[in-house]
This record gives sequence, structure tokens and C-alpha cells, in this order.
Amino acid sequence: QVQLVESGGGLVQPGGSLRLSCEASGFTEDYVAIGWFRQAPGNEREGVSCISSTDGSTYYADSVKGRFTISTDNAKNTVYLQMNSLKPEDTAVYYCAAARLSWATMRADEYDYWGQGTLVAVSS
Repeated sequence: QVQLVESGGGLVQPGGSLRLSCEASGFTEDYVAIGWFRQAPGNEREGVSCISSTDGSTYYADSVKGRFTISTDNAKNTVYLQMNSLKPEDTAVYYCAAARLSWATMRADEYDYWGQGTLVAVSS
């Protein structure tokens, strides 16, 4: 049974940093795509970043390029999203998602498994 457990959200001041974690379990394949998405109140869910376990390729939304970094720790089956220079508009519930794909994708409809979400609030 596939499980995704996110952690690391919280309240941070503008300009601050947070690191989100997504621990994945239940995958037996070597190829998995992991994506981070977010949804703010009244907004649609949007892709933030994704990574492929096959070749390590990564993608970022334009709004977070240069500020967020996605990475993996295969020994811990965990994907991280390091978020720096946070802005109030980054406030949202952040979800990690996983799919048995050999490529990374920012399309939410290509992911089969979702975590419960973790709230990130950026405010002074």
C-alpha cells in the first residue's frame, strides 16, 4: 500500500525558509515521479516542482524558480522541498504526490497517490 506523509509546514515571516518533507512507502518500482503541488484558498491546485527517480530531472513553476529546491534522499525514501525567500503569496496547503512514471511531470492528473497536505503560512 502506497503512503505519502508530508511534514515541515508552519508559519514563517516573509523572507524566511521552510523545508517540507515527503516520506514515501509502498513503492516496489525503481521508477517513481514525485511532485509538490499547492492550493491556496479560492485557487486551483498548482504544480510547484517535481522530480524523477529515473534520471533526477527536476522542474519548477516559474513563480518559485531560484527560491525552491527539490531533492531526494533515497536511503530514507524521502523527497524534500527547500523553500527560501518565502513570500505571502506562497501561502497554501502543500501536497506531495507520486506516480509510477519514469519521467517527471507537473500535471496533477498524472499522479495516482497524494499525501494529506501540510499548511505553509507566510505572514508578518
